[in-house]
Amino acid sequence: MNDDEWNERARGETPTERLDRNWASLLQELRVMQTGIQLLTGFLLTLPFQARFAQISDRDVAIYLVTTTASVAATMLVVAPVAMHRILFRRHAVAILVRWANRLAIAGLGLLAVAVIGVITLIFDVVVDRGTGLVVGAVIAVVAITLWIALPLVLRRRTT
Repeated sequence: MNDDEWNERARGETPTERLDRNWASLLQELRVMQTGIQLLTGFLLTLPFQARFAQISDRDVAIYLVTTTASVAATMLVVAPVAMHRILFRRHAVAILVRWANRLAIAGLGLLAVAVIGVITLIFDVVVDRGTGLVVGAVIAVVAITLWIALPLVLRRRTT
């Protein structure tokens, strides 16, 4: 049984209603993600203007630049569906919008993971030491992979 048949039988939902529900669900997820990414990006954008920033190592500058780039790119990815919606408005393109917004959200999550790992690595590197920064960054990478990739894939395999 395909998804449309299941939704019609279990929810009494037409394919169009399903697309509308999927779009609303995606928007809510993007709102949650966008807030966190914007706060992180705002924090990162202020760092170079702090007096102590000039004292960080070249390695930390590289981590900062990669982290900031990932955070800004993640922001662009999670905001892109809004621009798509505005441009596709009243074009009856909800199916395309949902498909692409889903892809952009997944890519945004990936870049958000890179940014979170980078920022925690940078903070521990500067505040404690390089080794601690690398260990904490690796731990957070494992947590992100576990919660954002492995667990959802395990749960996906267990559902029909």
